[in-house]
Amino acid sequence: MALALAVWAASTVAVPVNSDLGLVAVLPYPFWAGVLLLNVAFVVALRGDAAGPARRAVMMWLVVVLVLVLFGTAAFVADVPRGEVAFRHLGIADALSGTPGIDPDTDAYFNWPGFFALLATVLAATGLDPVAVALWAPVLNMGLWLVALGVLTGYLTRDPRRRWLVLWVFCLGNWQDQDYLSPQAFSFFLYLVVVALLLGPLAARTPVLRGHRRVDLAGWWRGRSPGDRADLMAWWRGRSPAEPRPGYRVGALVVALLLVAVICASHQLTPFMVLIAITALTLSGRVWPSRLPLITAVVLTLWLVYPASAYLIGNPPLAEAGLQGATEANVIDRLSGTAGHVLVVQIRIVLTLVLWALAAAGAVRDWRRGRLDIRVVLLALTPLLLFPAQLYGGEMLIRVSLFALPFIALQACSVLLPTKGSPRRPSVRAAGALALTCFLLAVLTVTGRFGNAQFDVFTDDEIAAVAAVQRLAPPGSTIISAAHPTPWRSEAYLEHRARTIDDMCRSDLTTATCGPLVYDYARHSPGGAVVLLTRSSEASLVLQGASSAQGFDELEAWLGAQDGVELAFSNADARVYRVVTP
Repeated sequence: MALALAVWAASTVAVPVNSDLGLVAVLPYPFWAGVLLLNVAFVVALRGDAAGPARRAVMMWLVVVLVLVLFGTAAFVADVPRGEVAFRHLGIADALSGTPGIDPDTDAYFNWPGFFALLATVLAATGLDPVAVALWAPVLNMGLWLVALGVLTGYLTRDPRRRWLVLWVFCLGNWQDQDYLSPQAFSFFLYLVVVALLLGPLAARTPVLRGHRRVDLAGWWRGRSPGDRADLMAWWRGRSPAEPRPGYRVGALVVALLLVAVICASHQLTPFMVLIAITALTLSGRVWPSRLPLITAVVLTLWLVYPASAYLIGNPPLAEAGLQGATEANVIDRLSGTAGHVLVVQIRIVLTLVLWALAAAGAVRDWRRGRLDIRVVLLALTPLLLFPAQLYGGEMLIRVSLFALPFIALQACSVLLPTKGSPRRPSVRAAGALALTCFLLAVLTVTGRFGNAQFDVFTDDEIAAVAAVQRLAPPGSTIISAAHPTPWRSEAYLEHRARTIDDMCRSDLTTATCGPLVYDYARHSPGGAVVLLTRSSEASLVLQGASSAQGFDELEAWLGAQDGVELAFSNADARVYRVVTP
């Protein structure tokens, strides 16, 4: 019933979405009734009876419905993928399938082509519709993430209720919107698999350090005297593999190294997250192959030095390092724009802080009871080390919160589902509080996740305009869009240069400054130029405070009145101008 209510309600939403708050402002009340009903059903099933939660099939079905409701909503609203990047990734995969080799000088994506090569192979082998694959990629990726997380949590807790709640909270806290068709989503899945291997077949048992409880980071830091260092060395040599079967351990190590290589070939950021996680777990004594961090570092370095060297020559890794710059790019610069957009950003921050606060309270609770798992703490905190290292287009904090989320969710369960000693059935009052908390988290997640729906949910007219551009722009010409939220470049990726007015004019989009700059660039582009102005790209500039609706209309009117500029295509949501070279 919850699924039926949510699907029906989402399918009644009219496109385009005209609210600065995104989908949360236009989803009808039955959607929220379905979300509330689903969370109540989950808590009832989680409570189960004295023996534990409901049967596995029931719990799995509830999780599947939650994924469809939270991550398939956009697919029920519109029949094209959300966001410009999904279209671009389809274009890169199409370009790789039609070229005999990979030219890393094309752009940054071709320095990490692993995911795109796999996507091109899958699409060619299966004959699936690329747009349909991109449309349902969030649901598929979340399914893969949850499978890996389910295996991973099995090594961290034996409480079945806690394992199911971790999956639920992970979904409810996943506002980051990184599960679209992307190398990030693919690499994050492999990251979870690698961590599961580290916690399972590659794990080590540590002896009790003399004079201390089971060793932790504080115990390691206290071991600074010669006697303590000797104890630490004895403790390190006294480790034993948790998996008794040598062949199984070797197989797991081979798989882990293979996945590390694939991650290094597929994404810029995830290999560093993998290296940090492996190093932290190894130094804590919880990983048996002690040279695994060194091997991972060597693989990563070799990829950066050779296949990715074309990108690194012009983009030094630590050129933008610094806590102040990272804070400005990831927090301050995002708190601008219309009141509705700023509120959505604030809700994302609040949701993240709430989950981290719950995790901190859970860690304190577990520490006082002597049940704090240092592995969970390390995996939750170590992603923060990358925050000041790179701006990453102002998205580093988003990625950090994503990589920490599985373990933040696990630690938060110590508060959301507290137990004394052995796992026990939650009381009716505790179950009611949990259901209400889950519903509120779901509301915040939908708000944060779909807060940009005004410019990342595209209309049929915008898709038609992009198709017209493909017909009008000859090979070798330049396509200029107003801003990145444009459903373009899914075809003929290598045939055209692509620029945006937003990138060309930076912070000054006034007609007097930006107009001549764009016009001169278009007039002198080899092969000609086509200017594509869509509703979504204009909305993104207005919502984020880069321009105003009136200012953008003035800029378009000025461009359209220049010599050699003619209106070649127009509909309700887009205009296409052809610029004739002199």
